[in-house]
Amino acid sequence: MILPTLAAVGTAAGHIRFADLGLHPDVFSIGAFTLRWYSLAYIAGIVVGWWYLLRLLAEPGAPMARRHADDLVFYATLGIILGGRLGYVIFYAPEMMLRPLSVLRLWDGGMSFHGGVIGTSLGIIWFARKHGLHWLRIHDYVACVVPFGLFFGRLANFVNGELWGKPADVPWAIVFDGTVPYGIAEPARHPSQLYEAGMEGIVLFVILAFFFWRTDARYQPGKLTGIFLIGYGVARFVVEFFREPDRQLVEFARATGLHMGQWLCVPMILGGVYLTATAARRRTRVEPTVGLDSVA
Repeated sequence: MILPTLAAVGTAAGHIRFADLGLHPDVFSIGAFTLRWYSLAYIAGIVVGWWYLLRLLAEPGAPMARRHADDLVFYATLGIILGGRLGYVIFYAPEMMLRPLSVLRLWDGGMSFHGGVIGTSLGIIWFARKHGLHWLRIHDYVACVVPFGLFFGRLANFVNGELWGKPADVPWAIVFDGTVPYGIAEPARHPSQLYEAGMEGIVLFVILAFFFWRTDARYQPGKLTGIFLIGYGVARFVVEFFREPDRQLVEFARATGLHMGQWLCVPMILGGVYLTATAARRRTRVEPTVGLDSVA
């Protein structure tokens, strides 16, 4: 609960009201069908990510052929949806397990990125074993395209007016209606969704693109994956300090000193450090699936 004393911090005066931006969670409705921005964000992330993956695969030393990319999209999408939803239930809303049918109601929202990472990783491993490919090198290429999905997803969070930040008095703070109990003035808040879109999406993409295009990181299995895990983990850990914890986990945050998202980032960062530090020793002569020349 937001303390009444915080109501004076960044009130509506002098700050942007979210309601004035004219944003709505729904793109359009036709009869019983409604297209939501959140759904469109998933579609955009998958389509743009697939396009960029094809560009990466066109370079020498690719771990799979162009024909594999279409198959991979199916396995990765399945992993994102199932892992993201189950991760949300396990990490953020375990009470949903008492109502199994509610787990299937994806349209009601509730997806965990950390769960999606686990699900996607399992999907990639399944895909790689099926086709006899190097699963860790495929992870490296997929890691380079994930920031697209993160960027669009966080923009959708902003459009939905959800996952808002803590009260703030910075010039760009935004007043999100309905964030405090009735009768208390709404405080202006950090637009933490946009912070995450910038750090997890744009900045992380630029870092991974640099290492892919300007270094030999893609020939060291696990290095790009490790850089992604470190980059995302640090970005999410930092932004969580500007973001309110999930309503059902406020007491958990108070008791542990950190949000659930931050705790879940710790093993990601440690795993990323390990993969990055040990990547050089995994480097071997790469016989590309695409291209004519071997890559040392």
